[in-house]
Amino acid sequence: MGNNPFILSNLGIMNSMFEMEIIHQEGRARVGIFQTHHGKLKTPIFAPVGTQATVKTLTPDQLIELGASLVLSNTYHLYLRPGDELIAKMGGLHDFMHWDQPILTDSGGYQVFSLANTRKVDDDGVTFRSHIDGSTHRFTPESSIRIQENLGADIIMAFDECADPNDNEYIRSAMERTHVWAERCLQAKKRNDQALFGIIQGGVDLKLRIKSAKFISNLPFEGVAVGGLSVGESKQDMYTVLDTLEPIMPKSKPRYLMGVGTPEDLINGIARGIDIFDCVLPTRLARHHSAFSQEGRLNMMNATFSSDTRPIDVECQCYTCRNFSRAYIRHLVVAKETLASTLISIHNLHTLVNLTDRIRELIISGEFKKNMSQLLRKWDRNAKRTK
Repeated sequence: MGNNPFILSNLGIMNSMFEMEIIHQEGRARVGIFQTHHGKLKTPIFAPVGTQATVKTLTPDQLIELGASLVLSNTYHLYLRPGDELIAKMGGLHDFMHWDQPILTDSGGYQVFSLANTRKVDDDGVTFRSHIDGSTHRFTPESSIRIQENLGADIIMAFDECADPNDNEYIRSAMERTHVWAERCLQAKKRNDQALFGIIQGGVDLKLRIKSAKFISNLPFEGVAVGGLSVGESKQDMYTVLDTLEPIMPKSKPRYLMGVGTPEDLINGIARGIDIFDCVLPTRLARHHSAFSQEGRLNMMNATFSSDTRPIDVECQCYTCRNFSRAYIRHLVVAKETLASTLISIHNLHTLVNLTDRIRELIISGEFKKNMSQLLRKWDRNAKRTK
């Protein structure tokens, strides 16, 4: 499959408003500034996920205090409830959720394709049934762009097809369909104040990933994303894919690794040239009473914390760790108080936001490579044990 010259002639050129300025680079790790309609993003950056126009249990002011500057919302969920047209009438997502900094919306592709038993894919789009009420709906590349334009995010995503990582034939056909849909998304886009990112697919098949990266990189997107990872493959397979893609992805555009957000994955991803990350993990862990710490993930329901006067992490300077003990947080968990999820979410998100800030400083000083092993030793145990 190759680029269609007629289609490409109608796509225009990349909007010069969205420029990725690389400030420093150490090896493949980069520090940059990406200009959006609602402000500059300093990369590398971690974005908290606000699926339904809210980061669960947190207010916008709390997000600002913990250092967040980019939030992700979900096209599929907001289309179903309360509806993208209503949000447009309310002034778009920024006014609707009272967030005046950059917002990223995904295309709805991953959520639609996760409805394995209630959706039907064809070359034009996807017909699916709502998980809320069973009603039938249809997404196409054009409708996904229209919905995201109604939502008004600063960064929007091309509609792609995610595939079962264990089905090689499906991975190939999904990648080829993603390429066709990418061109259709570019044609459908009308607003010039939104940066549109294309998505690289191909599973863990390196030949397919290379083919997809070359195709997407040659289209006039304002950024490129790596999709279809962290869906069951091994960590080493994910890192190998990123190693393979890094020299192919445009150096002048932001690179976004979708849905990845453990501390060790941020460290390894940044070392492989990734600029933007997002993940539901920090707040999901918090709702299950699990907190990041240098000792590994802590289960805050553990009885050993019942009289522990220490904060979750003695080196952390987040609001939670500055003010509350492990004993108090365990009490909230045991008492089933909502504040437990809020305080642990603040800590977990601050941990990842602060980690990317720290790595940015290390890259600027030329000391990231020297400190990478130490960072991995510090944070890898969060993936290996829970106390």
